[in-house]
Amino acid sequence: MKKSVTTFISVVAFGLLSSTAFAANNDLSPSSLMRQILLKKNVTLPANTIESKVIRVTFPQGFKTPVHTHEGPGPRYVVKGRLRVEDAGESHVFNAREVFWETGEAMTVENIGGGEAEIIIFEMAPAK
Repeated sequence: MKKSVTTFISVVAFGLLSSTAFAANNDLSPSSLMRQILLKKNVTLPANTIESKVIRVTFPQGFKTPVHTHEGPGPRYVVKGRLRVEDAGESHVFNAREVFWETGEAMTVENIGGGEAEIIIFEMAPAK
């Protein structure tokens, strides 16, 4: 497990360094950089090797998924729209720019907004 955690930390560090290099190369002053924690959660990894995925999903207006599960839990970021999420027996509504934690249990997602909705799924599951 230590190797996968070390790899994860390395990837995050690389991303932070890359964004710093981008800012330096594009003459962005430090005062224009904003950092905000949107979600913080302690997670017990289910295996030594984790396959992580970043998935974009677009929901047409009024669309509701059938009951389903994902391979792994993780944070979900609502890019646009308004979604009703029923996950592990609880129902919540999320709007654009909000983050929620999906458990990996049985769930549905319904677009209850006035137009198209979009989310980004960050999924962590045991590697196959």
